[in-house]
Amino acid sequence: MSDDGSIQGEQEPNLSVPEVVTKYKAAADICNRALQAVIDGCKDGSKIVDLCRTGDNFITKECGNIYKGKQIEKGVAFPTCVSVNSVVGHFSPNADDTSALKAGDVVKFDMGCHIDGFIATQATTVVVQAGEVPITGRAADVIAAARTAFDAAVRLIRPGKHISDVAGPLQKIAEAYGCNMVEGVMSHEMKQFVIDGSKCILNKPTPDQKVEDAEFEENEVYAIDIVVSTGEGKPRVLDEKETTVYKRALEVAYQLKMQASRIVFSLINSSFATMPFTLRALLDEAANQKTELKVGQLKLGLVECLNHGLLHPYPVLHEKGGELVAQIKGTVLLMPNGSSIVTSASRQPVNSEKKVEDKEILDLLATPVSAKSAKKKKNKAS
Repeated sequence: MSDDGSIQGEQEPNLSVPEVVTKYKAAADICNRALQAVIDGCKDGSKIVDLCRTGDNFITKECGNIYKGKQIEKGVAFPTCVSVNSVVGHFSPNADDTSALKAGDVVKFDMGCHIDGFIATQATTVVVQAGEVPITGRAADVIAAARTAFDAAVRLIRPGKHISDVAGPLQKIAEAYGCNMVEGVMSHEMKQFVIDGSKCILNKPTPDQKVEDAEFEENEVYAIDIVVSTGEGKPRVLDEKETTVYKRALEVAYQLKMQASRIVFSLINSSFATMPFTLRALLDEAANQKTELKVGQLKLGLVECLNHGLLHPYPVLHEKGGELVAQIKGTVLLMPNGSSIVTSASRQPVNSEKKVEDKEILDLLATPVSAKSAKKKKNKAS
């Protein structure tokens, strides 16, 4: 490691370097606390944009308190998204949006933090209610399905197993709760400054959507992302204007024509070069840097960047109205002594009348995640 706190060397840094593990855990700790701050603000009448700001601001502030004086990048790795009921994900509205939560809403929170490009992302699902009353009905089914599928995925995504081993058990679990895995959702390997690596797991392969098979290996890091629906699990974009989350497409180059577009693209490259960002954050950055762009000009510039493939959009996806969608996501380090789940979120009590009865899956869920927990279990049995 260099004096400025960044990882040096020609080889791609991985979990075999202790400082890398430390940075993943530091990012996860901030992400865990940011998520709890957002959950604490999840009440009947809470404005969604305020909750998004709470998450992003918490991460930015806490990142400023560590590795002080070190010339390393740190901050939001994925902007806080708050997606309600049948909204599948990526909802992080603009400042003037008045959408608010109401009692009984099933709410998905999704966010990420990075330290020196080492990323921790996570998501959880809660129901807006007073007290610790157990969640029941279809909300309980879909949340229990997502939690159980995540617990299974953590045990399937480990060294020696293959990508092709994962999807089958996940769909079986979803079906046991009368639900479906949502199509198109992927769990990605993550590397330094890479939130969506090429090695990925498709939760529900279809004839139109498939990924290449590969073996999981030690020292890899995965964002395990589980999204389950009470409906068919076929998300769609209802309105492209809802999209507010974008990421720089590093593999694409183009000479932009409009001056406004060039200013916007310069802002993105200086402030959001590798991580996803919101239109809201871009507008704030434009104001901080005192650019003379008006909101309309900035949006026009953004459109030209999108039209020429310089940005990847994260569209707001929807399930059929009336259905419920739950998401559980966590960051998992494939360490030599077993998997380490570095992100965690508090869980509301859930009381579903359905359960998994498949023996193979129950046996899988009974296996320890790490060598440490296996040793504890053995000692307890003795």
